[in-house]
Amino acid sequence: MLMLWAAAAFFLGIHLIIAGTRLRDRIVGAIGEGPYRGLFSLASLAGIVWLCWSYNLALEGPNELHWVTPDGLKHAAPLLMLLAFLIGIVGLTTPNPTSVGAEGLMENPGTVKGILRITRHPFLWSVIIWGLTHMAMNGDKASLIFFGTFTLLAALGTLSIDAKRKRLYGESWKSFTATTSNLPFGAIFAGRNKLAIGELGWWRILAALVAFGAVFYGHLWAFGVTPVPGWYPY
Repeated sequence: MLMLWAAAAFFLGIHLIIAGTRLRDRIVGAIGEGPYRGLFSLASLAGIVWLCWSYNLALEGPNELHWVTPDGLKHAAPLLMLLAFLIGIVGLTTPNPTSVGAEGLMENPGTVKGILRITRHPFLWSVIIWGLTHMAMNGDKASLIFFGTFTLLAALGTLSIDAKRKRLYGESWKSFTATTSNLPFGAIFAGRNKLAIGELGWWRILAALVAFGAVFYGHLWAFGVTPVPGWYPY
């Protein structure tokens, strides 16, 4: 369990202490944007591998169970995951100024459409839904640390990205945020935007459904756990 805590601290640390602060600006100034992104990507990959390895080890050792998930929630989990896939896949395939290398899009007033009308951080919100769902489904200590790490990083990541973009892009970022929101549907409920389902793109929705279907069917094979109680497709 100590190894899992260490892996979680490392993964959160490189994102929140380095990438999420002015320390990133100083490192980029010293070595350049390209080398920084390369090194950070390697560190992130190493962190994920370490987390997964430590999690599997923790599951085999003493692992306190905090709650048993009700059957009703177990049956609702696939619907929550479908929502996460829809938000995440549609978000990943929609041009977004919050993505690395796409900052110039905030200068285009036509950028805010589709999923960006709902939230400017669609992928991170999909991770939050994924993480919270898996935390609810697995009440053991190791799972809470593992899935909680990704959930916390995604939640704080939305704030960190906003702060970084505001610091670097000033008025351009202010104009972009005037018609978008971090919290899903925030800008729509505030009257600063409107919902336009047709802008999401049918092929993005189809891609999300295909990805969800593949993971749903292969979950038992990949992770040894059926996504629906009592369902064993193979």
